Amino acid sequence: MPSTHVPVGEDQAQHLELVQDLARGFNKKYGAFFPLPAPLLTSMKKVKSLRDPSAKMSKSDPDKLATVRITDSPEEIVQKFRKAVTDFTSEVTYEPASRAGVANMVAIHSAVTGLPVAEVVRRSAGIDTARYKLVVADAVIEKFAPIKSEIEKLKLDREHLEKVLQVGSAKAKDIAYPVCQEVKKLVGFL
Repeated sequence: MPSTHVPVGEDQAQHLELVQDLARGFNKKYGAFFPLPAPLLTSMKKVKSLRDPSAKMSKSDPDKLATVRITDSPEEIVQKFRKAVTDFTSEVTYEPASRAGVANMVAIHSAVTGLPVAEVVRRSAGIDTARYKLVVADAVIEKFAPIKSEIEKLKLDREHLEKVLQVGSAKAKDIAYPVCQEVKKLVGFL
Protein backbone atom coordinates (compact mmCIF):
# COMPACT_ATOMS: atom_id res chain seq x y z
CA MET A 1 0.00 0.00 0.00
CA PRO A 2 1.52 3.37 -0.99
CA SER A 3 2.14 6.09 1.55
CA THR A 4 -0.14 9.08 1.25
CA HIS A 5 0.98 10.95 4.38
CA VAL A 6 4.53 11.35 5.60
CA PRO A 7 5.54 12.67 9.04
CA VAL A 8 8.14 15.39 8.48
CA GLY A 9 9.48 18.44 10.25
CA GLU A 10 8.77 21.83 8.73
CA ASP A 11 12.37 22.03 7.49
CA GLN A 12 11.96 18.73 5.62
CA ALA A 13 8.79 19.73 3.75
CA GLN A 14 10.87 20.81 0.73
CA HIS A 15 12.08 17.22 0.30
CA LEU A 16 8.50 16.03 0.26
CA GLU A 17 7.69 18.68 -2.35
CA LEU A 18 10.42 17.18 -4.54
CA VAL A 19 8.82 13.74 -4.17
CA GLN A 20 5.46 15.25 -5.09
CA ASP A 21 6.98 16.85 -8.21
CA LEU A 22 8.54 13.54 -9.24
CA ALA A 23 5.26 11.68 -8.72
CA ARG A 24 3.32 14.33 -10.68
CA GLY A 25 5.81 14.13 -13.57
CA PHE A 26 5.69 10.33 -13.65
CA ASN A 27 1.89 10.27 -13.42
CA LYS A 28 1.54 12.83 -16.20
CA LYS A 29 3.75 10.82 -18.54
CA TYR A 30 2.72 7.24 -17.66
CA GLY A 31 -0.71 7.52 -16.04
CA ALA A 32 -1.89 7.84 -12.46
CA PHE A 33 0.30 5.50 -10.46
CA PHE A 34 2.05 7.23 -7.58
CA PRO A 35 0.03 9.02 -4.88
CA LEU A 36 1.07 12.56 -4.02
CA PRO A 37 2.23 12.30 -0.40
CA ALA A 38 1.07 14.98 1.99
CA PRO A 39 3.12 16.18 4.96
CA LEU A 40 2.06 15.37 8.51
CA LEU A 41 3.38 18.20 10.67
CA THR A 42 3.28 18.22 14.46
CA SER A 43 2.07 21.21 16.43
CA MET A 44 5.73 22.09 17.06
CA LYS A 45 6.92 22.44 13.51
CA LYS A 46 10.49 23.43 14.35
CA VAL A 47 12.52 23.06 17.54
CA LYS A 48 14.68 26.12 18.14
CA SER A 49 18.29 26.14 19.31
CA LEU A 50 18.80 26.53 23.05
CA ARG A 51 21.64 28.97 22.40
CA ASP A 52 20.14 30.93 19.50
CA PRO A 53 16.33 30.82 19.50
CA SER A 54 16.24 32.47 16.08
CA ALA A 55 17.79 29.32 14.56
CA LYS A 56 16.54 25.75 14.48
CA MET A 57 17.99 23.13 16.77
CA SER A 58 20.50 21.15 14.74
CA LYS A 59 22.66 18.16 15.51
CA SER A 60 25.37 19.75 13.36
CA ASP A 61 25.49 22.91 15.50
CA PRO A 62 29.10 23.39 16.66
CA ASP A 63 27.85 24.67 20.03
CA LYS A 64 27.16 21.44 21.92
CA LEU A 65 24.93 23.32 24.38
CA ALA A 66 22.52 24.28 21.60
CA THR A 67 21.06 20.84 20.94
CA VAL A 68 19.44 18.27 23.22
CA ARG A 69 19.89 14.67 22.19
CA ILE A 70 17.77 11.76 23.34
CA THR A 71 20.97 10.02 24.43
CA ASP A 72 22.14 12.92 26.63
CA SER A 73 22.43 12.14 30.33
CA PRO A 74 20.04 13.93 32.69
CA GLU A 75 22.99 16.01 33.90
CA GLU A 76 23.83 17.08 30.34
CA ILE A 77 20.20 18.01 29.68
CA VAL A 78 20.03 20.10 32.85
CA GLN A 79 23.29 21.86 31.94
CA LYS A 80 22.03 22.65 28.42
CA PHE A 81 18.74 24.09 29.69
CA ARG A 82 20.51 26.02 32.44
CA LYS A 83 22.67 27.67 29.76
CA ALA A 84 19.74 28.22 27.39
CA VAL A 85 19.30 31.77 26.15
CA THR A 86 16.30 33.59 27.61
CA ASP A 87 16.22 37.25 28.72
CA PHE A 88 16.27 39.39 31.84
CA THR A 89 12.52 39.40 32.42
CA SER A 90 11.68 36.94 35.14
CA GLU A 91 8.10 36.04 34.20
CA VAL A 92 7.32 33.04 31.97
CA THR A 93 5.32 34.22 28.94
CA TYR A 94 4.85 33.10 25.37
CA GLU A 95 5.81 36.01 23.14
CA PRO A 96 7.88 34.57 20.24
CA ALA A 97 8.49 37.94 18.58
CA SER A 98 9.80 39.76 21.65
CA ARG A 99 10.91 36.93 23.98
CA ALA A 100 12.15 34.22 21.63
CA GLY A 101 14.24 32.36 24.21
CA VAL A 102 11.46 32.06 26.78
CA ALA A 103 8.94 31.24 24.05
CA ASN A 104 11.29 28.45 22.95
CA MET A 105 11.31 27.03 26.50
CA VAL A 106 7.51 27.17 26.60
CA ALA A 107 7.21 25.53 23.16
CA ILE A 108 9.57 22.71 24.15
CA HIS A 109 7.72 22.26 27.45
CA SER A 110 4.40 22.13 25.60
CA ALA A 111 5.74 19.62 23.06
CA VAL A 112 7.13 17.15 25.60
CA THR A 113 4.15 17.33 27.98
CA GLY A 114 1.39 17.53 25.39
CA LEU A 115 -0.09 20.53 27.19
CA PRO A 116 -1.28 23.54 25.20
CA VAL A 117 1.06 26.55 25.32
CA ALA A 118 -1.52 28.60 27.26
CA GLU A 119 -1.75 25.88 29.92
CA VAL A 120 2.04 25.66 30.22
CA VAL A 121 2.21 29.42 30.75
CA ARG A 122 -0.66 29.31 33.27
CA ARG A 123 1.03 26.53 35.26
CA SER A 124 4.31 28.44 35.22
CA ALA A 125 2.90 31.58 36.82
CA GLY A 126 5.11 32.75 39.66
CA ILE A 127 8.17 30.79 38.51
CA ASP A 128 11.16 32.84 37.41
CA THR A 129 12.81 31.92 34.12
CA ALA A 130 15.92 30.49 35.81
CA ARG A 131 13.80 27.99 37.77
CA TYR A 132 11.55 27.46 34.76
CA LYS A 133 14.49 26.25 32.67
CA LEU A 134 14.94 23.45 35.21
CA VAL A 135 11.23 22.61 35.05
CA VAL A 136 11.55 22.26 31.27
CA ALA A 137 14.74 20.21 31.63
CA ASP A 138 12.93 17.83 34.02
CA ALA A 139 10.02 17.48 31.57
CA VAL A 140 12.43 16.68 28.73
CA ILE A 141 14.31 14.16 30.90
CA GLU A 142 11.02 12.49 31.82
CA LYS A 143 9.89 12.34 28.18
CA PHE A 144 13.22 10.96 26.96
CA ALA A 145 13.78 8.44 29.81
CA PRO A 146 11.78 5.50 28.40
CA ILE A 147 13.15 6.10 24.90
CA LYS A 148 16.71 6.32 26.17
CA SER A 149 16.20 3.19 28.25
CA GLU A 150 14.94 1.28 25.22
CA ILE A 151 17.90 2.49 23.13
CA GLU A 152 20.33 1.28 25.79
CA LYS A 153 18.54 -2.07 26.03
CA LEU A 154 18.60 -2.54 22.26
CA LYS A 155 22.27 -1.60 21.99
CA LEU A 156 23.08 -4.52 24.30
CA ASP A 157 21.31 -7.04 22.03
CA ARG A 158 23.20 -6.84 18.74
CA GLU A 159 21.79 -10.18 17.56
CA HIS A 160 18.23 -8.89 17.94
CA LEU A 161 19.07 -5.68 16.07
CA GLU A 162 20.61 -7.60 13.18
CA LYS A 163 17.53 -9.84 13.01
CA VAL A 164 15.23 -6.79 12.96
CA LEU A 165 17.29 -5.32 10.12
CA GLN A 166 17.16 -8.55 8.13
CA VAL A 167 13.42 -9.01 8.63
CA GLY A 168 12.77 -5.35 7.80
CA SER A 169 14.93 -5.53 4.70
CA ALA A 170 13.15 -8.65 3.46
CA LYS A 171 9.74 -7.08 4.13
CA ALA A 172 10.74 -3.87 2.29
CA LYS A 173 11.93 -5.91 -0.70
CA ASP A 174 8.66 -7.88 -0.75
CA ILE A 175 6.67 -4.64 -0.77
CA ALA A 176 8.93 -2.83 -3.26
CA TYR A 177 9.35 -5.62 -5.81
CA PRO A 178 5.84 -5.57 -7.30
CA VAL A 179 5.86 -1.76 -7.37
CA CYS A 180 9.19 -1.75 -9.22
CA GLN A 181 7.89 -4.35 -11.65
CA GLU A 182 4.80 -2.26 -12.36
CA VAL A 183 6.93 0.86 -12.89
CA LYS A 184 9.16 -1.07 -15.31
CA LYS A 185 6.08 -2.17 -17.25
CA LEU A 186 4.70 1.37 -17.38
CA VAL A 187 7.95 2.84 -18.72
CA GLY A 188 8.49 -0.01 -21.18
CA PHE A 189 11.40 -1.86 -19.61
CA LEU A 190 9.39 -5.11 -19.31
